[in-house]
Amino acid sequence: MELNLTKPIIFFDLETTGVNFQTDRIVEVSYIKIHPNGTEESRTIRVNPERPIPAEATAVHHITDEDVANERTFKEIARELARIFTGCDIGGFNSNKFDIPLLMEEFIRAGVDDFDPSRCRLIDVQTIFHKMEQRTLVAAYKFYCGKDLEDAHSAQADTRATYEVLKAQLDRYPSLKNDIDFLSDFSTQKKNVDLAGRIVYNEHGCETFNFGKHKGKTVNEVFATDPNYCDWIQKSDFAENTKRVVLRLYTKFLLDKKNA
Repeated sequence: MELNLTKPIIFFDLETTGVNFQTDRIVEVSYIKIHPNGTEESRTIRVNPERPIPAEATAVHHITDEDVANERTFKEIARELARIFTGCDIGGFNSNKFDIPLLMEEFIRAGVDDFDPSRCRLIDVQTIFHKMEQRTLVAAYKFYCGKDLEDAHSAQADTRATYEVLKAQLDRYPSLKNDIDFLSDFSTQKKNVDLAGRIVYNEHGCETFNFGKHKGKTVNEVFATDPNYCDWIQKSDFAENTKRVVLRLYTKFLLDKKNA
C-alpha cells in the first residue's frame, strides 16, 4: 500500500559516534523524501564528526575515521539539510527517541534554526511495530516484507527498510489508517514537550517533568516551589533543546505570575 500523503515525508536514519545527545556526533545521514505524487529523492551523506569514532560504534555501522576524514562537517551541511527537511513530515525507526533529538542538537550546535520538528507530524515505525509485534528492524523487515535485511546498520539500508516496513504495515493492519495525522498520533507514545522527552504533557495537557526528583510534577508547580530548578538545568548536562524549552516555560511562568 502506498502512503496517502498531503505533503512530502522524509524517512531518515543516522549513524553516529554514540548515543549521547550532548556529546556524540553524526557520521552519516541517509534519507528518502517521498512526494505526494509518489516521486522519491534519496541520498546518503557521510559527515566528518571532528572527533575519533569509537571502536564500538564502528563495530556497529562499519564507518571508520578514515572513511570520513575528507568529508564535510555537519556545520557545513546543516543549512542544506534543514532546507531539505523543512516542510516535510518525518518518519524513522526509533526516530522520536533518538534520531530527531540528536539531529536537532547538531542543528543547534551549527547555529541553524531553520528546521522545527514541532511543526511536523512524526511517525516512528518502531513504535507502531512494538505496539503490533514487539520486534527489531531486522525482524520487522523479515516479518512484514519477507526479506532478509542486507547491510543492517548501514543508514541507507535501514532507511529503505523502514519505508518498506511502514507500507507493509498498512497492508497488514486494517486498523492502521493511511493518514499521516493518524500514523503520527499512533506512533507517539507520549506527547513530548522537548525532543528528549524530559518534559511531557500529562493527561490534562499540562507540561510536566518526566525525570528526577520532580518527576510527575507540572513545571509551574516546580517553578513555584523550587525557583532554582530552571537555573540548575541550564548549568547541567542536558540537551540544548531541553534547556531552551525549560527556559521558555520558566519565562512564561514568570510573565504569567507578574500579570496575575
